[in-house]
Amino acid sequence: MHGIAVALLTEDSERLLELQRRLEATRLAQVVFGNVGFPAGPTDSILRKIQDSRAEVVVVDISAENPQSAIRAIELIQANTLQLAIFANGTMKQPTTIVASMRAGAGEYLDESADAEALLEALTRFSSNRTRTRGGPGKARIFTFLSAKGGAGATTAAVNTAMSLQQSYGNVVLVDFALVGHAQLHLNLRPSFGVPDAIENLHRLDASLLDGLMTPVKNGLHLLAGPQQPYQSIPTPAELARLFDLLVNHYRYIVVDASSRLDSTTRLLSDLSNAVLLVAQTDVVSLWSASRIHTFLEAGAGRDRLRMVLNRYKKIPGFSNEDIESSTNCKVLWKVPNAFQAVSPAIDHGTPVVLQAGQEVSRSFRALAAALAEASSTTDGGLDLVYAQEKPDAKKNASGRLVITPARASH
Repeated sequence: MHGIAVALLTEDSERLLELQRRLEATRLAQVVFGNVGFPAGPTDSILRKIQDSRAEVVVVDISAENPQSAIRAIELIQANTLQLAIFANGTMKQPTTIVASMRAGAGEYLDESADAEALLEALTRFSSNRTRTRGGPGKARIFTFLSAKGGAGATTAAVNTAMSLQQSYGNVVLVDFALVGHAQLHLNLRPSFGVPDAIENLHRLDASLLDGLMTPVKNGLHLLAGPQQPYQSIPTPAELARLFDLLVNHYRYIVVDASSRLDSTTRLLSDLSNAVLLVAQTDVVSLWSASRIHTFLEAGAGRDRLRMVLNRYKKIPGFSNEDIESSTNCKVLWKVPNAFQAVSPAIDHGTPVVLQAGQEVSRSFRALAAALAEASSTTDGGLDLVYAQEKPDAKKNASGRLVITPARASH
C-alpha cells in the first residue's frame, strides 16, 4: 500500500524523532518532511517545502508551555496551502488549546502520549474521508440554541431554524445535545441511534458510520438524536472536538439544541459555535436566568457570540430592548411573535410550524434562519450579528431566495 505523505513540525528535536518513530510504526504513513520550528509568515520557506514534498497531512506538535506558536502555525498552513489535512498533536488536559487548534484548521487532535494505534486510526479516517470531504475543516457554521429556563422554547426554535435552513440552503443537521432528547418529538420521528452512539463509537466513526447514525427527515434534514433517557456520561473536550470535526466536514449548517443543559459540555459547545442563541421570554425568571447564563459562559469564547432570541414576544409598554440588554448583559438579536395557538398543535403533531406558510411565526423563523446564514464572519470565528427589527422586511427575490433587511440598532 502506498503510504500517506506526512510532514512533521515541532519545536523540539527529540519530539521530531519520537513523532517520526510513531508514524513509521503505523506502516501507513510516509514521513516526507520534518522540521524543528514553525513558519513565521505566509512567505516562510517552510510552507514552500511542505508543498514541494507533496505532503498530504501535516502533523503540528503543540507544546503545553507555549501553544500559541503552534496554533499560529496551523492558521498559516490552513490559509496558505491547498488540500492539506492538519493534525494537531498535544496534551488532552487543555480544552481551550483543543478548541483553538480545531478553529485554526486542525482536522484531528491527537493525544501526545497515545501509541501508534491512535495515529493509525486517524490516518485511516483521513484516507477514507478525503474523497468525501466537503469544503474542509471549519467551513460549516454551527448555531447552538440554549434555553434561559425550562419551557422557554429552545427546542422549538432549534427545530424550526434547522428546518428553515434546510428548505433554503440544504445540507443541514440538527444535533440534540439535551440531557433527554425532545427534538425527535417535534419532528414525529423514532430514531434508532443518536448522540450517545456517536460518542461511544468515536474510535471508529467515519463519514459512512455517521450517516448510519442519522435519522432522516422527509425534506432532507438530518437529525442526530438525543438520548432516549437521562444520559449520565459527559463527553470529553477531545470527543466533542472529534465529533464536530466530522460534522463540519459533512454538512453546511449544524444546529445544536442544548435546551436547558448547563455544564462543561454546554460551555464547550458554545466555544465551538459561530453563534449561541439564548431563547428567553420577557418575564422576570427568564431575564434573571439569562444574566446568570451569560456569566456562566464568560470563561470561554462563547460569551462574545451569545445573542438573545425573545420567544412568544409581546411588546410591553415602557420596556425597551435597552432595558432587556442592561438587565441581562445579552444583546437582543430576534423576537419571535407569540403564536401559542399555532405552535402548540404543531409540536403535538410533530410538524414544525415553519411548514405553515401563512403564519407570522413561520415567517419569523425563516427570516431568523436567513439572518444567521447570511451574517458575515468575524476574525474570531463568530458572526457579525446585529439586532433585527421586530417584523423583518422578509421577501423572496427573483431566484426564490429569502431576503431580509435588518434594522441596525446601537447597543
